[in-house]
Amino acid sequence: MAERRARPMANEPIISLRGVTKTYGSGATAFQALKGIDLDVAAGDFMAVMGPSGSGKSTAMNILGCLDVPTDGSFRFKGLPVESLDRDQRALLRRRYLGFVFQGFNLLARTDALENVELPLLYRGEDRAKRREAGMAALEKVGLRDWWDHTPAELSGGQQQRVAIARAIVTNPDVLLADEPTGNLDSRTSVEIMELLTGLNRDVGITVLMVTHEPDMAKYARTIVHFRDGLVERVDRNGTAA
Repeated sequence: MAERRARPMANEPIISLRGVTKTYGSGATAFQALKGIDLDVAAGDFMAVMGPSGSGKSTAMNILGCLDVPTDGSFRFKGLPVESLDRDQRALLRRRYLGFVFQGFNLLARTDALENVELPLLYRGEDRAKRREAGMAALEKVGLRDWWDHTPAELSGGQQQRVAIARAIVTNPDVLLADEPTGNLDSRTSVEIMELLTGLNRDVGITVLMVTHEPDMAKYARTIVHFRDGLVERVDRNGTAA
């Protein structure tokens, strides 16, 4: 794994949204999922995104993950205007700077842990020796180095999520996007996963953006963004509304 990142400048945004809207459909059937949101994500922050179904949080996360584009407004990533990039350029940005963790793990069933973790490096065209070295280092980071040759069926739910996190960090991303990472886990395992994410944020310096419905999980974040009706309703920092 790469060495710990240098401490970012205080409040330096790695992501900035200004006036971002997202409309699906047109005419009488048009639905505005985002209604003009402003949001800054500081480099090195741990941000939880919360809100009821239909609040716009998932749409916002898709845009932040470069999986979708705004209908209008500005989205800057490290100063780069993402809304002006084409599909291939956004894909390159995802591969180089972003890691993804999903509620359902999304591991290949017949593939061992190491090969699952190596997958993003395979897409990058890295040679086998480099993939193996980086994959083993990522598994060690999540405490599963000795489980490298086990398939998902031979791992617990918590271990599968750890493999998924190792896969997300094997490329040394700047930002880790986690969509309900504890949604399929019991309470004890959820705490273990949250402590792992907190450690990666604190010790490695990875910026974490996490969608969650669970207030207990959101408490691990330093910043909590609440969405409602396509807008940012409020931002809490260390328990204080901003």
